[in-house]
Amino acid sequence: MLSRRDFAITATLAAATLATRRAAAQEFSLAVIGFQMSSETHARAANAAAAAAREKGWNVSLLNSEGSLPKHAEQFGALVQRKPGAIIVCMGKPTEADAQFEAARAAGIPVVTVMSGTSPHTLFDVAVNEYQVGAQAALWLLGRMNYRGAILTERFDGNVGTRIRGKMLDAVLSENQAVSVLGSHSMARTASWQDDVRAGMQALLLRHRGRFQGLWASFDGQAYIIDDLLQAQGMKKGQVPVVSIDGGAETYRRIADPESTLMATVAIPFEEMGRRAVAAVEAVAVRKQPPASVNAGPYMLLDAALVDANNVRQYLNP
Repeated sequence: MLSRRDFAITATLAAATLATRRAAAQEFSLAVIGFQMSSETHARAANAAAAAAREKGWNVSLLNSEGSLPKHAEQFGALVQRKPGAIIVCMGKPTEADAQFEAARAAGIPVVTVMSGTSPHTLFDVAVNEYQVGAQAALWLLGRMNYRGAILTERFDGNVGTRIRGKMLDAVLSENQAVSVLGSHSMARTASWQDDVRAGMQALLLRHRGRFQGLWASFDGQAYIIDDLLQAQGMKKGQVPVVSIDGGAETYRRIADPESTLMATVAIPFEEMGRRAVAAVEAVAVRKQPPASVNAGPYMLLDAALVDANNVRQYLNP
């Protein structure tokens, strides 16, 4: 049994240890870069990472590259000069900014990416299996069509994830030739991408009115525009099934809304990705664990879930 003196010494040591840990946490700095924070998905991942790091008492800086590759590279280069404890990049461009990623590694700064693809200069990319995600969305749509008919597609080849989703759609279609692509529009990488999608899909809908049985979009933001266009034309839910990919509050609201034509999405856990990235940084940069003990290989894969009328209620906020 501890004496009062021993108890006091033990309590003092515990308090000193806690104070040391808190001081170490406050001294650790993390930089989070969101490639385009006007994109809901980029913002969800980056904000979740920043919030998780602040909960640990870390000094956090959150940057927005505003969708600009030159600005992205400039911000990254400036961070390397500042030498934070670690960097998390959400939806970044490891290939295009290879020199900056390499400089970070040379400076001994651990870098974890989210939905960005891998690089020899980073620890891990926290992601979902885009091949699986693309197949899920394509097979859901064809199933609703009984594997027969024609579809319209809204694509985006300027992002590796959405590009893979389109390729998986093509692979599924190649094995199910009773379904054809009646028309397709590819979104341009512009600040006014919504206008581009609206104009391109409006033209397709008018040209092929009444001749298509399904509609595929490479991400939810495109699907919102398509949904609005279809509703304006008097289309009812289920008349022409619409599927997309990403997930989020607005998507779930539309899937549950009897007036909306959006019927399904493959939901990607963007917030959990941000939190996992912070946990990986803590393990490697703070606790000094070997990267291989945290994750085997360059990808830290999380699960995505198909959300439609059968399970959307569990995703809606109470």
